[in-house]
Amino acid sequence: MKKPFFKWALTIAPILYMILIWILSSLPADAIIKTPFSFDRLMKESLHLIEFGILYWLIALAFAANGRWTAKASILAAVISILYGATDEIHQYFVPYRSATVIDLVKDAIGVLVSFYIMKVRYFAERNSFITSLFKKLNDSE
Repeated sequence: MKKPFFKWALTIAPILYMILIWILSSLPADAIIKTPFSFDRLMKESLHLIEFGILYWLIALAFAANGRWTAKASILAAVISILYGATDEIHQYFVPYRSATVIDLVKDAIGVLVSFYIMKVRYFAERNSFITSLFKKLNDSE
């Protein structure tokens, strides 16, 4: 890749994001955001879907930045993301004022699987999408 900083940044982004998830999971549920709205809990619970979907995309970009993006790498990115979701739930079990539930792990996995499916449809099946051009550009520039 012509821009080593960009490659390096994409490579460490998922690790930094995982550290951020760990830190936020170490805090009480209302430590960062506490809204007066009745849907506060619903909003926070839905973030599981987004949070681990983002992790999948960051891992995918790291693979692509290093010229390793394949269908198998996509599966590996999904597996890593889901396993990290499980690790996060185990971690939360030991944190006061936090809870670890199977439904949270299911929400984490759904977020990852939706991202995985989008990648499967947009990159691996459809050859004329923004995702295809972005990932091919990253993957081929190695």
